[in-house]
Amino acid sequence: MSSAFWPYQTPGISDHLFERLPGIPMSQREIRLLIVSQLRLKADAVLWDIGAGTGTIPVEVGLLCPEGQIFAIERDEDVVDLIRRNCDRFNVSNVNIVMGSAPDCLKEIATTPDCICIEGGRDVKSIVLDAWKYLQSSGRIVATAQSLESLYRISEALAEVRACNIEVVQSAINRLETRGNNQVLAATNPMFVLSGEKVDSLR
Repeated sequence: MSSAFWPYQTPGISDHLFERLPGIPMSQREIRLLIVSQLRLKADAVLWDIGAGTGTIPVEVGLLCPEGQIFAIERDEDVVDLIRRNCDRFNVSNVNIVMGSAPDCLKEIATTPDCICIEGGRDVKSIVLDAWKYLQSSGRIVATAQSLESLYRISEALAEVRACNIEVVQSAINRLETRGNNQVLAATNPMFVLSGEKVDSLR
Protein backbone atom coordinates (compact mmCIF):
# COMPACT_ATOMS: atom_id res chain seq x y z
CA MET A 1 0.00 0.00 0.00
CA SER A 2 1.48 3.33 -1.02
CA SER A 3 0.47 6.93 -1.53
CA ALA A 4 1.76 9.78 -3.64
CA PHE A 5 1.45 11.92 -0.51
CA TRP A 6 3.60 9.56 1.59
CA PRO A 7 5.59 7.01 -0.47
CA TYR A 8 7.65 5.83 2.52
CA GLN A 9 7.67 2.82 4.83
CA THR A 10 8.36 4.88 7.94
CA PRO A 11 5.58 6.41 10.07
CA GLY A 12 5.52 10.10 10.93
CA ILE A 13 3.52 11.71 8.12
CA SER A 14 4.04 15.47 7.99
CA ASP A 15 1.13 17.29 9.62
CA HIS A 16 0.48 19.59 6.68
CA LEU A 17 -0.28 16.66 4.37
CA PHE A 18 -3.52 15.86 6.19
CA GLU A 19 -6.76 17.59 5.33
CA ARG A 20 -8.12 19.35 8.41
CA LEU A 21 -11.25 21.04 9.74
CA PRO A 22 -11.24 24.03 12.12
CA GLY A 23 -11.62 22.94 15.73
CA ILE A 24 -11.05 19.23 15.05
CA PRO A 25 -8.04 17.93 16.99
CA MET A 26 -5.11 16.30 15.26
CA SER A 27 -2.36 14.27 16.88
CA GLN A 28 0.90 15.92 15.86
CA ARG A 29 3.55 13.88 14.06
CA GLU A 30 5.81 13.34 17.09
CA ILE A 31 2.88 12.29 19.28
CA ARG A 32 1.76 9.86 16.60
CA LEU A 33 5.20 8.28 16.63
CA LEU A 34 4.94 7.79 20.40
CA ILE A 35 1.43 6.32 20.11
CA VAL A 36 2.36 3.93 17.29
CA SER A 37 5.46 2.71 19.14
CA GLN A 38 3.43 2.06 22.31
CA LEU A 39 0.75 0.11 20.40
CA ARG A 40 3.40 -2.46 19.36
CA LEU A 41 1.50 -3.37 16.24
CA LYS A 42 1.66 -6.68 14.39
CA ALA A 43 1.19 -7.00 10.64
CA ASP A 44 -2.42 -8.19 11.08
CA ALA A 45 -3.30 -5.94 14.02
CA VAL A 46 -6.91 -5.12 14.85
CA LEU A 47 -6.96 -1.56 16.17
CA TRP A 48 -9.84 0.42 17.61
CA ASP A 49 -9.10 4.14 17.51
CA ILE A 50 -11.61 5.84 19.79
CA GLY A 51 -11.94 9.56 19.18
CA ALA A 52 -10.12 9.33 15.85
CA GLY A 53 -10.41 13.07 15.11
CA THR A 54 -8.67 13.95 11.87
CA GLY A 55 -7.83 10.28 11.24
CA THR A 56 -4.06 10.52 11.53
CA ILE A 57 -3.62 7.33 13.58
CA PRO A 58 -5.88 5.21 11.31
CA VAL A 59 -3.95 6.44 8.28
CA GLU A 60 -0.53 5.78 9.86
CA VAL A 61 -1.53 2.30 11.07
CA GLY A 62 -3.31 1.50 7.82
CA LEU A 63 -0.10 2.16 5.90
CA LEU A 64 2.08 0.28 8.39
CA CYS A 65 -0.23 -2.75 8.68
CA PRO A 66 -1.87 -3.38 5.30
CA GLU A 67 -3.04 -6.80 6.53
CA GLY A 68 -4.62 -5.27 9.63
CA GLN A 69 -8.07 -3.87 10.38
CA ILE A 70 -8.55 -0.42 11.82
CA PHE A 71 -11.82 0.84 13.28
CA ALA A 72 -11.96 4.63 13.52
CA ILE A 73 -14.66 5.68 15.97
CA GLU A 74 -16.14 9.19 15.88
CA ARG A 75 -19.53 10.66 16.76
CA ASP A 76 -19.72 13.65 14.41
CA GLU A 77 -20.75 13.21 10.77
CA ASP A 78 -18.46 15.99 9.49
CA VAL A 79 -15.49 14.42 11.27
CA VAL A 80 -16.38 10.98 9.90
CA ASP A 81 -16.31 12.48 6.39
CA LEU A 82 -12.94 14.07 7.17
CA ILE A 83 -11.47 10.72 8.25
CA ARG A 84 -12.78 9.13 5.05
CA ARG A 85 -11.22 11.87 2.91
CA ASN A 86 -7.85 11.48 4.64
CA CYS A 87 -7.94 7.69 4.16
CA ASP A 88 -8.68 8.23 0.46
CA ARG A 89 -5.95 10.85 0.26
CA PHE A 90 -3.33 8.32 1.45
CA ASN A 91 -4.83 5.34 -0.40
CA VAL A 92 -5.68 3.52 2.83
CA SER A 93 -8.42 0.93 2.33
CA ASN A 94 -8.37 -1.10 5.56
CA VAL A 95 -10.03 1.51 7.81
CA ASN A 96 -13.62 0.93 8.91
CA ILE A 97 -15.31 4.08 10.19
CA VAL A 98 -17.81 3.68 13.02
CA MET A 99 -20.05 6.66 13.66
CA GLY A 100 -21.21 6.77 17.26
CA SER A 101 -20.41 7.84 20.81
CA ALA A 102 -18.07 5.70 22.89
CA PRO A 103 -18.45 3.69 24.97
CA ASP A 104 -22.05 2.96 23.86
CA CYS A 105 -21.19 2.24 20.21
CA LEU A 106 -18.39 -0.22 20.99
CA LYS A 107 -20.78 -3.16 21.31
CA GLU A 108 -21.71 -2.69 17.64
CA ILE A 109 -18.20 -3.63 16.45
CA ALA A 110 -18.03 -7.34 15.66
CA THR A 111 -14.23 -7.64 15.48
CA THR A 112 -12.46 -7.61 18.85
CA PRO A 113 -9.26 -5.56 19.07
CA ASP A 114 -5.76 -6.59 20.06
CA CYS A 115 -4.88 -2.92 20.51
CA ILE A 116 -6.92 0.14 21.39
CA CYS A 117 -6.02 3.80 21.07
CA ILE A 118 -8.08 6.35 22.98
CA GLU A 119 -7.56 9.90 21.79
CA GLY A 120 -10.54 11.60 23.38
CA GLY A 121 -14.02 11.32 24.82
CA ARG A 122 -16.28 13.16 27.21
CA ASP A 123 -15.83 10.56 29.97
CA VAL A 124 -12.44 9.07 29.28
CA LYS A 125 -12.42 6.85 32.38
CA SER A 126 -15.68 5.15 31.36
CA ILE A 127 -14.33 4.70 27.85
CA VAL A 128 -11.15 3.01 29.13
CA LEU A 129 -13.12 0.73 31.47
CA ASP A 130 -15.61 -0.30 28.81
CA ALA A 131 -13.07 -0.69 26.00
CA TRP A 132 -10.96 -2.92 28.25
CA LYS A 133 -13.76 -5.53 28.28
CA TYR A 134 -13.38 -6.02 24.54
CA LEU A 135 -9.58 -6.07 24.43
CA GLN A 136 -8.10 -9.47 23.57
CA SER A 137 -5.77 -11.21 25.99
CA SER A 138 -2.20 -9.85 25.73
CA GLY A 139 -3.63 -6.79 23.97
CA ARG A 140 -2.46 -3.24 24.56
CA ILE A 141 -4.30 -0.03 25.30
CA VAL A 142 -2.82 3.42 24.69
CA ALA A 143 -4.51 6.65 25.75
CA THR A 144 -3.52 10.30 25.47
CA ALA A 145 -4.19 13.09 27.95
CA GLN A 146 -3.63 16.82 27.62
CA SER A 147 -4.66 17.74 31.17
CA LEU A 148 -3.82 16.51 34.65
CA GLU A 149 -7.50 15.68 35.14
CA SER A 150 -7.52 13.34 32.12
CA LEU A 151 -4.20 11.87 33.21
CA TYR A 152 -5.67 11.08 36.63
CA ARG A 153 -8.87 9.52 35.21
CA ILE A 154 -6.98 7.32 32.75
CA SER A 155 -4.50 6.26 35.46
CA GLU A 156 -7.41 5.42 37.75
CA ALA A 157 -9.04 3.29 35.08
CA LEU A 158 -5.84 1.39 34.28
CA ALA A 159 -5.40 0.68 37.99
CA GLU A 160 -8.99 -0.56 38.34
CA VAL A 161 -8.64 -3.03 35.46
CA ARG A 162 -5.22 -4.06 36.81
CA ALA A 163 -3.37 -3.35 33.58
CA CYS A 164 0.18 -4.66 33.47
CA ASN A 165 3.39 -2.97 32.36
CA ILE A 166 1.90 0.51 32.60
CA GLU A 167 4.00 3.27 31.08
CA VAL A 168 3.46 7.02 31.15
CA VAL A 169 5.41 9.30 28.84
CA GLN A 170 5.13 13.07 28.64
CA SER A 171 6.20 14.70 25.40
CA ALA A 172 8.45 17.76 25.43
CA ILE A 173 8.82 18.69 21.77
CA ASN A 174 10.27 21.81 20.19
CA ARG A 175 10.07 22.66 16.51
CA LEU A 176 12.19 25.11 14.55
CA GLU A 177 10.08 28.04 13.33
CA THR A 178 10.87 31.19 11.41
CA ARG A 179 9.60 34.36 13.04
CA GLY A 180 10.50 37.46 11.15
CA ASN A 181 14.23 37.31 10.49
CA ASN A 182 14.90 34.81 13.27
CA GLN A 183 14.68 31.07 13.64
CA VAL A 184 13.46 29.95 17.04
CA LEU A 185 12.56 26.69 18.75
CA ALA A 186 8.84 26.76 19.59
CA ALA A 187 7.38 24.30 22.08
CA THR A 188 4.36 22.22 21.07
CA ASN A 189 1.61 21.46 23.57
CA PRO A 190 2.79 18.72 25.95
CA MET A 191 0.90 15.44 25.88
CA PHE A 192 0.77 12.44 28.19
CA VAL A 193 0.80 9.03 26.51
CA LEU A 194 -0.27 6.16 28.80
CA SER A 195 -0.15 2.48 27.91
CA GLY A 196 -0.84 -0.87 29.52
CA GLU A 197 -1.27 -4.57 28.72
CA LYS A 198 -4.03 -7.09 29.42
CA VAL A 199 -2.88 -10.34 30.98
CA ASP A 200 -5.09 -13.45 31.19
CA SER A 201 -4.87 -13.97 34.93
CA LEU A 202 -5.49 -10.30 35.69
CA ARG A 203 -8.67 -9.60 33.74
